Amino acid sequence: MERPGGLSGSRLALKRLRDVMARPATAQQRLNEVVRVVAGDMVAEVCSIYVLRAGEVLELFATQGLNPTAVHRTRLRVGEGLVGDIAAHARPLSLADAQAHPNFAYRPETGEEVYHSLMGVPILHSGRVVGVLVVQNRTRRQYDEEEVETLQTIAMVLAELVVSGELVNPVEARQIDGIGLLPLRVEGVKLNGGLGMGFAVLHEPRIVIKRVVAEDPAAEQARFREALTSVQDALDTMLEDSDIAQGGEHRDILETFRMFAEDRGWTTRISEAIENGLTAEAAVQRVFDENRARMREITDPYIRERLHDLADLTNRLLMRLTGQNDIHNGGAMPDDMIVVARNMGPAELLDYDRAHLRALVLEEGSANAHVAIVARALDIPVVGRATDILSRVEPGDPLIVDGDNAHVFIRPGEDVQLAFADGMRMREERKQIYAALRDEAPVTLDGTTIGLHINAGLLIDMQHLKTAGADGVGLYRTEIPFMVRSEFPDAEAQTALYSRILDQADGKPVVFRTLDVGGDKMLPYLDGFGEENPALGWRAIRIGLDRPSLLRQQLRALIASARGRELSIMFPMISEVTELDAARRILDLELKRETGRGRKRPKRLRVGVMLEVPALLWQLDNLLPKVDFVSIGSNDLLQFLYAADRGNPRLTDRYDTLAPAVLRVIADVVRRCAKAKVPLSLCGEMAGRPLDAMALTALGLRTLSMNPVSIGPVKAMVRSLDLARLQRFLAEQMDRDERSLREIIRSYAVDNGILI
Repeated sequence: MERPGGLSGSRLALKRLRDVMARPATAQQRLNEVVRVVAGDMVAEVCSIYVLRAGEVLELFATQGLNPTAVHRTRLRVGEGLVGDIAAHARPLSLADAQAHPNFAYRPETGEEVYHSLMGVPILHSGRVVGVLVVQNRTRRQYDEEEVETLQTIAMVLAELVVSGELVNPVEARQIDGIGLLPLRVEGVKLNGGLGMGFAVLHEPRIVIKRVVAEDPAAEQARFREALTSVQDALDTMLEDSDIAQGGEHRDILETFRMFAEDRGWTTRISEAIENGLTAEAAVQRVFDENRARMREITDPYIRERLHDLADLTNRLLMRLTGQNDIHNGGAMPDDMIVVARNMGPAELLDYDRAHLRALVLEEGSANAHVAIVARALDIPVVGRATDILSRVEPGDPLIVDGDNAHVFIRPGEDVQLAFADGMRMREERKQIYAALRDEAPVTLDGTTIGLHINAGLLIDMQHLKTAGADGVGLYRTEIPFMVRSEFPDAEAQTALYSRILDQADGKPVVFRTLDVGGDKMLPYLDGFGEENPALGWRAIRIGLDRPSLLRQQLRALIASARGRELSIMFPMISEVTELDAARRILDLELKRETGRGRKRPKRLRVGVMLEVPALLWQLDNLLPKVDFVSIGSNDLLQFLYAADRGNPRLTDRYDTLAPAVLRVIADVVRRCAKAKVPLSLCGEMAGRPLDAMALTALGLRTLSMNPVSIGPVKAMVRSLDLARLQRFLAEQMDRDERSLREIIRSYAVDNGILI
């Protein structure tokens, strides 16, 4: 005979709950009957249901066993007491002696002082806590895993009743979700500039699950297996013939995703939920909600990326199980789409019709996220880290995305819409001006040529060499193909990729930066991450030298890809000259290996370093004779100079790139490289901002590398600039005791008709 909490007990409880739900009664009456049924089936002396109200308050809505007068009187803040703790962390709690727990909060009106053991689970809907379900007993007993599983299954059924709008007024429910009827402005982080106006399309749709309780578990298991096979087959088809996968990196993403669809731990948990009495779709949703709630506070980027994969896979399964044909519930897409998502991969972004995609808004995301890099390549405005944006936006809501200032306007008023429409018209006019300059040389009014190159990291970026009129690729980030794979790509795969990059460059120079991982760019198959200060830790060339086989394979692939062509290799994060020497020795070994096998070597090999670590500034005299070029990585160099994390929003505007101290450092590097006759470039955010780029040219930099969309604005600035006059002006300002010279330089540009 099985315990009440076992599988047969779970199914019986669900059958009774289904009968209760089907009765003609008010929601409160059904809730009162639910606690009676659950208490009986769980052999518990108390069963209570708390519902989340506006203001982060959990209110006792129904109870069997506690004092009935406590209903609608007892309230606990989220995080307060054991019930509040369950809601705050979205995870079950099982205690043999609840009153001994430090978080126990006694409410005298409930009469619960006689009950010792407690088991509670969050009531989850779409990954969000909407209530708490609790059972209690007088005796000190330890509830087992099967009983916790049963209570979680019951909570899954209760979730639909709790969010139905019958218990809590729909207006209040919208307030709980952060959804208001008035316009809202949400601040985030700029991932790509630009303006976009349109209507919200939720990337994670709210798929309605109409059947929760299973009639026939065996039939539900069959439905689940059939849907899973269908999803796997669809992914196989995508891998075989898909425009998304053409660039190599996207294929890696899909292959990793396909492997995730076969994860036995995930499928086993869904099967167990079905055995407990849920339908296939309810089981899939419940397992995902539990994962998302449990992983919400995890910051590790790889784990969060896996959670995103799980969300995508869940939606694909639910669409098949509920009979929906597409992720948008079969609805027509608006002509002006603004996609709103928790997070997404680059392949998913490319699923949307680019002709109608106006902007992207993410709850998560970072400047180095794959989707942000692709969006920049496609010139799509992106705002990331827009807190709770999915819970504040409804499908079809009018939105304005100001990527330049990292603002999202939800349901904006007519005056705001008109103002942004004017701004977008002006921006479009500027884009047409930039397009007309594509084939014009970046030459100043007084005849100085400035080389304008692009930063790239995906094959899709290479098309911008032509469309933007760039002179070459000043920085190719090789780490992205490494980051999207579940294992290290071998030399053959790397060679094929680098060959295609050089092919698409069509003779224009490409500077390949060797593997730059660590910091905020983790590899799932490489141990040793998880440091307290990852930006200052084990990353870039430090990993390459500690794991020389990784660096050797990459250098071998780069050499093989460039047979008979020019090859430029740049080592990142060099902190001392001995690190460059060690990297060069590994490179020389691979060159000898290639020669020994009788293979054609690169036509010309150029070796350079990224100047990012301030310590290298005092080693330039020893460094410069050993390199063919230097590139200033302004993003990292500035954060290290100021000891200020560039990803910390509190410090975003605290230090300025046009501060006298920064300009003096760059000016000194320019002078010393010129003396040694070593070419110098700068590849960082500074290069792509016209005002910053203007100052850099005045300091003597003649090669800048930037995001493709910045080529036009910077070229327009260069062609309107009298460089000699600017150099004289800036030289007079360099010794000023100012926090920044930005406004001084801006005023000069305006007064002299320089296009910034």
